[in-house]
Amino acid sequence: MSSPGSRRNSCRGAAAGSRASSDSVPPGRRRASSSCPYFSPGAQADDFSVSLSQPMFAITLRFLLAVDLWLSKKLGVCACEESPWGGIRPLVRLVEFSGHVVPWLVGAVYTLLRGESVAEQELMLNLTLALILDLLLVRAVKTLVRRRTPVQNRSDILSAFFMERYSFPSGHASRATMCARFFLAQVADTASMRVLVVSWAVLVSLSRLLLARHYVTDVGFGLAMGYCQYSVVERLWVTWDSLQDLVFIRLRESLDRAYEGLWMIEWKH
Repeated sequence: MSSPGSRRNSCRGAAAGSRASSDSVPPGRRRASSSCPYFSPGAQADDFSVSLSQPMFAITLRFLLAVDLWLSKKLGVCACEESPWGGIRPLVRLVEFSGHVVPWLVGAVYTLLRGESVAEQELMLNLTLALILDLLLVRAVKTLVRRRTPVQNRSDILSAFFMERYSFPSGHASRATMCARFFLAQVADTASMRVLVVSWAVLVSLSRLLLARHYVTDVGFGLAMGYCQYSVVERLWVTWDSLQDLVFIRLRESLDRAYEGLWMIEWKH
């Protein structure tokens, strides 16, 4: 049986060894592991364990979610400054901002109000309606699914103000795909312009994965969602003449109701 003194000496030796091992790690490496939780060993330790008693659908779903998480972490090479490709993070964030809804809505409304021709105003009107449709549909699906964003975005200061809580689907991916189809069908008339539009949509969608903003399934569903959204916009295309007729009808109904109200007041008196 060991004496109390020997046990105290062994505990001191173990503590000294642990401090020495921690001191041997470079300071930059320790800061990287603490400031970039997306690549930390315990990040997103979701429980994907399965048992044979579970239904086959549940086993398949857990397997696909595990593959989705693994692939998303492999692609998140710009999640923070300490990431493998952290040096190009500002450039990737610039590409990400090019697909944000605010500049697109502001630009579409401004061009609609300052349009010089009826065709240009009609084009910007439908683009504005398409952006609003995309915003509403993405928000509805996110509220319904409620899938949390990757752990890196929950600790990013800027993301706390500009990013949403839920990640499924990717609004940037759906918006980029819808706008790409819109411009390919309505504006792009040369091969170089078509390549530029498609490349922009791909880069915006890829930036969401490189910055670890979304999972792979979020971006994939967003791409499919945006592709289908333009089909709806194309089927419900609003012409400038039909808009003027609609506004005229609404204005006439409002004037008729106002006239009937005045007539009833005079009749009572």
